[in-house]
Amino acid sequence: MLKDYLKWAWLFLKSSNFYRGILLTVAVLIPLISFDIAGHLAYGISIAMGVFLNAPSNTPGTFKRKNISTLLSIGLTMLVTLIINYSKVHFVVLIAALLFVSFFVSLIAAYGFRGSLIAFAGLLAMTLALARDISEFGIWLHVGLIGVGGLWFLIMSWAFQWLSPKKDEDQLLSETLYLTGSYLKVRGKLLTKRTKREKLLGEILHLQTQLTEKHETLRELLLSERKKIGRSGFDEKRVLILITLVDILELALANTLNYNQIDDLFGDQHHLLPFRKLNITMGNHLQVLSEILVRNKKIQSKDELLEAIEKAQNAIRDYLSEVPLPKGREGAIILRNLLDYQEQQIEKVRSIRRVMANVGKANKIALKRKDAHQFITTQEYSLNILLQNLSINSPICRHALRLTIAVGVGFLLGTLLGIRNPYWIVLTLIVLMRPSYGLTKSRAKERIIGTLIGAAVAVLIILVTSNTMVYQILAVISLTLAFSLIVQSYRSAAAFITLFIIFVYALINPNSFQVVQYRILDTAIGAGLAVIANYTLWPTWEFMNIDGFIKAMIKKNKSYLLAIQRLYHSKEITELDYKMPRKEAFLAISNLNAAFQRMTQDPKSKQKEMGLTYDIVTLNNTFLSALASLGSFIQNHKTTEPSIHFDAFIANIHNNLEETEALLDKEKKPELLDHIDMETAKKELQDSYNALVKERNAQVLAGVTVIDQEMKVLLQEAHLISNQLIWLKSLSEDLKKNTAKYETVFSG
Repeated sequence: MLKDYLKWAWLFLKSSNFYRGILLTVAVLIPLISFDIAGHLAYGISIAMGVFLNAPSNTPGTFKRKNISTLLSIGLTMLVTLIINYSKVHFVVLIAALLFVSFFVSLIAAYGFRGSLIAFAGLLAMTLALARDISEFGIWLHVGLIGVGGLWFLIMSWAFQWLSPKKDEDQLLSETLYLTGSYLKVRGKLLTKRTKREKLLGEILHLQTQLTEKHETLRELLLSERKKIGRSGFDEKRVLILITLVDILELALANTLNYNQIDDLFGDQHHLLPFRKLNITMGNHLQVLSEILVRNKKIQSKDELLEAIEKAQNAIRDYLSEVPLPKGREGAIILRNLLDYQEQQIEKVRSIRRVMANVGKANKIALKRKDAHQFITTQEYSLNILLQNLSINSPICRHALRLTIAVGVGFLLGTLLGIRNPYWIVLTLIVLMRPSYGLTKSRAKERIIGTLIGAAVAVLIILVTSNTMVYQILAVISLTLAFSLIVQSYRSAAAFITLFIIFVYALINPNSFQVVQYRILDTAIGAGLAVIANYTLWPTWEFMNIDGFIKAMIKKNKSYLLAIQRLYHSKEITELDYKMPRKEAFLAISNLNAAFQRMTQDPKSKQKEMGLTYDIVTLNNTFLSALASLGSFIQNHKTTEPSIHFDAFIANIHNNLEETEALLDKEKKPELLDHIDMETAKKELQDSYNALVKERNAQVLAGVTVIDQEMKVLLQEAHLISNQLIWLKSLSEDLKKNTAKYETVFSG
């Protein structure tokens, strides 16, 4: 246990998050100390505020995007500071300014993740403008110094990036390797953990969403840079690791098993234990590789992997000795397909090993630079986006209205109650409130717990010592850790932020316990207002929006289906034509899963048709897994020529998806494809498989007990293609039927 904690602490200290926390602390301390020595501490405080306000923009991304977002953040924070300070001439004018700034700055979040960070910086500037009295040296000088602070932080971020240019990339790759390892381990457990499958499937969906988000961020970081500055050995290796990790996820999705069939075929499941062990071994291997990216450590031996796969191979022979052919054929084919999948995964794990060990020419990659930009999801920044969100139907607009009213009420309430620092209520509101009720409630809970923990620790320290030097040191440490942990653990970050604030106030106010009381009270009021506002003011419950995510998923599944058909017909299809629809389908399912997860966090009374929605989400996940299985097999094996019966199934499945999409989009007219009779197509596919089985049985009777590679691949293809097509057809029909029920309920 102690060893694990020490390892976690070491990895944390090596992480880009801790590095970013040090950057912020150094950037804040230098102007404070310098101007304090010069006798102008007030100027140093204004510059430090500029650093603090513009720090959120320093998140992983391309050099250009980080610079642009920081400059926009600087401009916005200066403008907001100017407006609020000039509004202090009268309380009514100040309230009006708070409402105006809160609403219009919140709308900037319509521009995606970076837009939300810039909006947060603007709202933070509004809060700090309420807190700071600048009468001693004037508004314009203060605003100018905030701009200087923002530019100083930008220069510092350049310096830190020059010192460690690949810190963010390596950290993200490390996290993605670790999550991928966890994903493979959970999938291994699914084979044998019958009673825990529902919980494990929930973990799988959560990990898939996290992995898709990591892949997107890494695409922006690695492919954008590669496209602009050309190739380098280090960059090529990172891109190869990313491509391999994406392929590992697709392979895993492609091999989602029918666990009911598994349970029926393998009884006590002892034949499956080696396959479970192999998945866990691969997962552990990736997690060790994730550590190697951020710390010097020798790459582990591959012997454990080779031993695990040998045991899995022996397990198939053991199964056939217990359940001889022909009775054991179906189970043997499933185990061989599972082993084939795991062998492919091991090759991908080993390719990552080779890249990290600089073996041979492992840094050669197939992705062309001219194609790289097509894998990057771009964000549009036109004024039209903002105008489109100036509608009560927009979740962003609803959130902006909620936040505006909550800020106005919070500041008024704090002022009327005579609370010493009413801006702390406002600060709590802008930090906690999110468009989603569930996320707001969760963050409020974490914030309150973190604040109480931080306050309790601060009280103990204040009781033990009144040494100001200790307070200064602890304030610096707390600030660094708060910003280092804010992504990993909001509760811990809230605790350290509380410690920082209390120690700073303890340096200037002898009555430190009063500060603790106000901090807890303001946090409680702000958290309560945040939850109440999200529940009562134009609430955006997920059931109101999830049909849009379902429609997008069906559309992307349809595109992926047709890409697989083209791939089967012609192996000449470019990887881009196949991988782009695959990427878009993975993103769509990630968005759908995230929306459903948010729905589960809404109040029970607001979870409309939860069971039916769960069935539709599950069907879409299963459908994508079946598609990925089909596509992965076709892509990685030499296959026979596709028949008209294959095309008939594809056309029928496509038509079911078209009609399902039309149920959700009343303006859409389904574009249906012609195909032959489905019963005939099904019979022909099954007859083809049965003919191969008959031929193989004849070989066994003739004494040929060891199956040759060609027959093995033909059996696998016929079995997988026919089974997957029949399954996909059934899934598409169920999806259409459940969507029809869904539409009837919500339109009735």
